[in-house]
Amino acid sequence: MVREVKNLKQFSKAAEKFEGSHILCPGCAHGIIIREVLNAVEGPIVIGNSTGCLEVSTAVYPHTSWDVPWIHIGFENGSTAAAGAETMYRALAKKGRYKGEKPKFVAFGGDGSTYDIGFQFISGCFERGHDMTYICLDNEVYANTGGQRSSSTPIGSSTSTTPAGSASYGKKERKKDMLFVMAAHGSPYVAQVAPNKWKDMNKKIKQAIDTEGPTFINAMSACTTEWRFESNKTIDVSDLAVDSLAFPLFEIINGKEVHITYRPKNIIPVRDYLGAQGRFKHLFKPENAHIIEKFQKEVDERWEHLQRMEEANKIVVGS
Repeated sequence: MVREVKNLKQFSKAAEKFEGSHILCPGCAHGIIIREVLNAVEGPIVIGNSTGCLEVSTAVYPHTSWDVPWIHIGFENGSTAAAGAETMYRALAKKGRYKGEKPKFVAFGGDGSTYDIGFQFISGCFERGHDMTYICLDNEVYANTGGQRSSSTPIGSSTSTTPAGSASYGKKERKKDMLFVMAAHGSPYVAQVAPNKWKDMNKKIKQAIDTEGPTFINAMSACTTEWRFESNKTIDVSDLAVDSLAFPLFEIINGKEVHITYRPKNIIPVRDYLGAQGRFKHLFKPENAHIIEKFQKEVDERWEHLQRMEEANKIVVGS
């Protein structure tokens, strides 16, 4: 059961568990998301963190930004760290050697360590049914290692390994639909969130963390460096992402029930979202106009699919 979502006044009075003394890029959405997660948790929490922008920017030895137990062991296995801690808790509790309040176990990873390098570890944790939440900080690129493409990178994006030029319009493959991949594991709760819709994000984070079993959050984290927009435009770009439906906000319960949690009052064209980022500027050349059309078509088809799936839930419930 989800407890009451804090309002902004309550957030302002909450004890800081993540200090501002980090070296994340100005405008990076990672810090916003981490604060939301830690403020959503009441009681003890243990964090597992895969190598990535978050880890290298918040734990520069001998300093740390974390005021909670935090484990880092490798690029691909933040999920394994959280699962190991959760298993250790269960063993100690069973033997009567742990008497305190049950901790929450949360793992963080970027899209590189989630969609690609660390996927087998995450899949294993979910198959085994560990009581933990995995949160992907999805900036759609390997931002920590030079801006290489990942399987989260959208079609048409120019990256260091899919550079746009006379012979290429950028990445040719579509973004992997990770939320449905994780739902297919039978997870009791998976959801997409964005920092510009903080109340929706906070509610989903609490739902995931308070749900027993392995749960998954895919959090859009706009990257000012690799997406190439001004550092004071993070929330504006996030607004464009969700209002164009390039990054729809929805949740899936028990691997089947789809619920759309945000419907834009005025859906904007995808080109407005793409035009706000330097990584897509080449798509506005006449010879690449068809890629914007393809991007828009895929967004429209996915939105229609989500709505049909949600409607199917209502039919089943009402029958």
